[in-house]
Amino acid sequence: MPRLPRLRGREVIAALRRAGFVVIRTRGSHCFLRHPDGRATVVPVHSGEIIGPGLMTRILRDVEMEADEFRGWI
Repeated sequence: MPRLPRLRGREVIAALRRAGFVVIRTRGSHCFLRHPDGRATVVPVHSGEIIGPGLMTRILRDVEMEADEFRGWI
């Protein structure tokens, strides 16, 4: 299995926005993103913190995207 990218929350949001997701709302430090086809996820944006591999796996599962496909949007 290829290694997951190590990114900060803002970088994940930027990649997902390039993939067609839209930030629908923000609550505290969490951004809620949705794609026009219905896929959705929540990304925490804590300053300077890198999203761990477990949470990154969960985000990719929520958006139904493989790690290799996600790397294309970074």
